[in-house]
Amino acid sequence: MIGFRDYARQSLRNVYPVAANLQPVVSEELDFFVRARGDVLWSCELDADDIVTSARLIGELDPAQRSTFDMARELGTITAPELAARFTDQRIGPTAWNNRLSALASKGLLVERKQGKSKSFSPLLEIA
Repeated sequence: MIGFRDYARQSLRNVYPVAANLQPVVSEELDFFVRARGDVLWSCELDADDIVTSARLIGELDPAQRSTFDMARELGTITAPELAARFTDQRIGPTAWNNRLSALASKGLLVERKQGKSKSFSPLLEIA
């Protein structure tokens, strides 16, 4: 799963792999594996109509990535300059915010969209 996710995110920019309808034992093993790698990926349940339910992250983000991901979840669509302007108390510039957002996008957690010369980011799924 991780190898495919990494390949898709590097080669197929509009493909965002998500693990769906995992059995509990598989989810537990996958969580153990991605945590050991310091990685994370999306998991969810799909109902009979292929509607996403119970979206969650498997694995664990480091504190900086976690806070950035939580901000993206809370704010919806964001840009690095918006985060830098909004959170001046953290003394993180637009380049650092962009690096954090891009790292989350490379993991498939955020969707990256070009907006002129800048990029916007939004969560791929909503956490239930």
